[in-house]
Formats: sequence, C-alpha cells, structure tokens
Amino acid sequence: MFTNFTGHVDFTILGFSVLMSSPVVSFTIVLNIYVFNVVENSLIILTSVTDLNLHKPMYFFLGNLSLVDMSFTSVTLPKTMQLLLSQKKTICFVCCIAQMYFFLAVGVTESFLLALMSYDRYLAICNPLRYQLIMTQRICAFMVLGCWFGGFSSVLLPVILISKLPFCQSHDINHFFCDVSPIIQLACSDIRQLETFIFFTAIIVILGSFSVIVISYLWILLTILEIKTSTGKKKAFSTCSSHLTAISIYFGTIIFMYIRPKSKSNLNMDKQAAVFYSVVTPTLNPLIYTLRNNEFKMSLKRLVRRSFFSS
Repeated sequence: MFTNFTGHVDFTILGFSVLMSSPVVSFTIVLNIYVFNVVENSLIILTSVTDLNLHKPMYFFLGNLSLVDMSFTSVTLPKTMQLLLSQKKTICFVCCIAQMYFFLAVGVTESFLLALMSYDRYLAICNPLRYQLIMTQRICAFMVLGCWFGGFSSVLLPVILISKLPFCQSHDINHFFCDVSPIIQLACSDIRQLETFIFFTAIIVILGSFSVIVISYLWILLTILEIKTSTGKKKAFSTCSSHLTAISIYFGTIIFMYIRPKSKSNLNMDKQAAVFYSVVTPTLNPLIYTLRNNEFKMSLKRLVRRSFFSS
C-alpha cells in the first residue's frame, strides 16, 4: 500500500510547545489520560460481552464504539509519549502515513457508528413493535461490520494519493501526530486538486453520517411530541440524551476541522480541535454513555463483584 512513494524522508513532529518545554510532566499527564481511556473502554467492552442482560443492539453498538475510542487514542498517544521522552522528535515516512491512515479510518468508523446508533434509537422509539424483528443479532453484526469496512476503505485512496506526494522542502509537521492538513502543506507540488478531492470526500463521509443522525432525531422528536404522558416523554428523551451529547461534541469538532475553506485554516487551532475529538471525546464517551444508564451500572457492579470474589 505504501510502497513506491516519492520521498524517503523522516518527518519532525513539532507538537505543542507547552508539552515539549516540560516533557516529563507532559508524559505523565498523557500517560494517565491514555491509561484511563483504555481501562474505561475495556470495562465497557468486557461488561457488554460477559453480561447476558446487555446482549442487546444498543450495548453491542456501544461496545464497538468503545473499541473505536480506544483505537483512536492508541493510534496517536503512544507515539506522542515516545516523542516527549526522546531527543529525536522524528517519525519515519511509512510510520507517518500509516498513522494517518489508521487515524482517519477509525475516525470515519466512529462517524458511521454514531449514525448507526441514531438509526437504532429511531427504530426503538418510532417503531418499537418492529424493533426486535429488524434489529436481529445477524443484522446488527452486518451493520457494524459495514461501519468498520466503510471506515477503512473510504480513506484508502486519499491516503495513497498523499503518500505519492514529493516532500522536498520542510519536513516539520506542525502537529502532535500525522494529520492530513499539516502533511500536504509540506508537499512541493500543486496540491489544489488533491485538497479538493479530500474536501469532497470529507463532505460525503461526515455530512452523510450527520444527515442520517439529523433525520433520525427529527423523526424521534416528532414521535416524542405525540406521546401524551410526561413520564413517557421523559423516558424517551433520557434514552437519547447521552447519544446526542456525544454526537454534538464529536461532529462539532470534525466539521470544524475538515469541512471549512482552506483559507480559514489555522494549524494551531487545528491542533487544539484535534486534541478535543481524538483525545477528549474518546475519553469522555464512556462516561457520557454509562453515568445515566442504570442498567449498565448494575451490570458493571456485578462484574466488579464477580472479579472481587473470584480473586
């Protein structure tokens, strides 16, 4: 995939000046964030797999979202921690392209999963009598597999095209990982057509997923307004509030990052936004989805109790 590229170069990751000025403290902070992310997402996956009460489409999707969130931080933070403690702040060309590919692939997969979870909430609230017939275990597995396949295939061509660019000027990446914008700006060739192609790919992927979410929640809202009892409305809203919070945080930042005119691009702002959707959001998602979910909290307590007594 990444052979026959035009520039055998190492890139220098500039990162954040604040982080680089105090590497040991920064390493400790990043390590704690990464460990916390892995532990909490692993707990969600383990609980949703081992507890039979959670063998439902919603928790199956949530387990996959946790796997995506854990992958999100695993693509970038281990390398960030290594660079913080290393004198050489470089990353090899193939490693950089691979990091960019997996980061974009996981990001697109998360967009598709959030859209799928919106469709699941739509069926559960708007078509409750047909929900069990439509959302069978086999169909859920196929849809999740489609999200993963779509995520990893949709970014393949843009990454291949980027890997073919010649890099004959500065090799300093003004970012804390290999993202699209700071890399293609280092190319010493005309990148206008490539930028246009990447822009329209982002529109199709991001706004396509976001459109599914908006349409699903419009139907959900209309259905909730028709519910006569306040208790029923409150219950319907509570099942969607966590998902809406995660959607708002995630899509707000990626739309800002990837769907805006390049003339408005600011690498320093891009770095801050990237921290939000690649580190903060994957770390907050498990808390957002579980803190208000009594069923999941009870299952988690049972898992902890079983682990404690077995030990």
